[in-house]
Amino acid sequence: MRKSSCSMRFYEELNDFLPQERRKVCFSHDFQRRASIKDMIEAQGVPHTEIELILVNGCSVGFSYIVQDGDRISVYPMFEAFDVQSMIRVRPYPLRISRFVLDVHLGKLARYLRLLGFDTLYRNDYEDAELAHLASKERRILLTRDRDLLKRSVVTHGYYVRAIDPRRQIEEIIERLDLHRAIQPFQRCVRCNGRLAATTKQQVWERLPPETRRCVQEFWICETCEQVYWEGSHMPHIRRFIQALQARASAVSSAEQMIEGAE
Repeated sequence: MRKSSCSMRFYEELNDFLPQERRKVCFSHDFQRRASIKDMIEAQGVPHTEIELILVNGCSVGFSYIVQDGDRISVYPMFEAFDVQSMIRVRPYPLRISRFVLDVHLGKLARYLRLLGFDTLYRNDYEDAELAHLASKERRILLTRDRDLLKRSVVTHGYYVRAIDPRRQIEEIIERLDLHRAIQPFQRCVRCNGRLAATTKQQVWERLPPETRRCVQEFWICETCEQVYWEGSHMPHIRRFIQALQARASAVSSAEQMIEGAE
């Protein structure tokens, strides 16, 4: 069988998935078998969920496109500064509500997301197939440190988390998915993801430490696991962290208003 060849170039953060010698350069890729562009891209290590636009010989194509000998392929991640909506052929419609399911490596990130009010499923014993099924069936965004998990065809919305530190991870997710305005803190149990409801001191009296009984007046309880919450000494630090995340939304809004006013 005659060998065919195409040229490929990946842009911006998609280079994170490539070997060093193929980053930020155009490289040749040889192939013999008929293959879709989705399969060829993922063979390079880049999950399809990270891609927004594919150009072949200057024209936008979808994942089902069959690569031809001599094709020039350019692959792009999500655009933040340019409107390319009319060109997009690969990205699914965004989900109306951002809900998540996380893999075994992201337990602390799950707690951060729940703290900020996001519906977040996490267990340390989820199998890969179960994660993919939950993401597809419940229309959740799959967050993972396993790029092969994002290559499963049933996963339509997913993201490979680059940061290692949990605090940097939550900052990355909020920024990347533009979730600043969707933050509604202290609505969910960080332990089980259940909804929180206000309760009285009398109802939870037996479960409170002596000092808390004397000094605290407001309490909340998880409607699912019945974990009790109140504002402790760590709350000012948590509030400052949340305010810093939300401040980014105000900065973006101000910039958008300036741009609109100049048009």
